[in-house]
Amino acid sequence: MKAYNFLIKYRLPISIILILAGVYVNYAGSFWPAFPLYLIGVILLFSHFFFGPLRLIQEYMETGDLEGAEKVLNSIRFPNLLYKPIRSVYYTLKGNIAMSKQDFDSAETMMKKGLDLGMPMKEAEGASLLQMGMLAMQKGNTRQGESYIRQAIRKGLPDKENEAAAYLQMCSIMMNKREFRAAKDFFRKAKACKPTTPQIVSQIKEIEKYISRMPG
Repeated sequence: MKAYNFLIKYRLPISIILILAGVYVNYAGSFWPAFPLYLIGVILLFSHFFFGPLRLIQEYMETGDLEGAEKVLNSIRFPNLLYKPIRSVYYTLKGNIAMSKQDFDSAETMMKKGLDLGMPMKEAEGASLLQMGMLAMQKGNTRQGESYIRQAIRKGLPDKENEAAAYLQMCSIMMNKREFRAAKDFFRKAKACKPTTPQIVSQIKEIEKYISRMPG
C-alpha cells in the first residue's frame, strides 16, 4: 500500500524520467529497447492527469487532517482533465473543505459542480444534496433547502446518521411552516434511525421536549 501511494505521489516526475531515459536509449541505441521506458512513462503520465492523486486523500480524511487533504487537492493543476466521476469527487471534496472553513459561497459553487457532473453512487449524491440543503438553510433560503433535502432523501443517504440529520432538518422546516403532522412524522423517522452522533442525539432530545404538545 505504501509503495502504491508512493507511486501515485511521485508518478509525474517518475514518468518524465522514464520518457527522458527512453529518449536517451533510443538515441544511443534503437527504438525497441527504449519502447518499455516510453510505454511505462506514458501510462504513468496519462494516469497522473486522468485519475489524479485522490487516493492519497483517504488517509487524511480518515484522520480528520483537512489541511493535508487540501494540499493533495491543490496539487491537481488541471481538474478538467480528470475522469468525469473522479472530477465530481474532486469538486465535492473541495466543497466539503470550503464548508469546514465556513466559506459557504465557495462550498456551494464546488458542490454544485460535483452534482452537475454526476456522482458515482446514488448515496454519495444524496449526501451531497443534503449538504447543499444545509448550506441553503444556513443562508436563509428555506425553500431551496427543503428542495435539496427532499431530493437527498429520495436519492438515498449513505448511513443512518445522515438519514437522521435529513429527517430532523425536515422536521424543523415543517415546524416553522406549522405543518405539525408532517413534523411529527419526520421526527419519528429520525428517532427510528437510532443515531449515535452527539449533536443529532442532542437535537432529538431537545425537540422531544415539546413536539408531543404540538397539534396534529
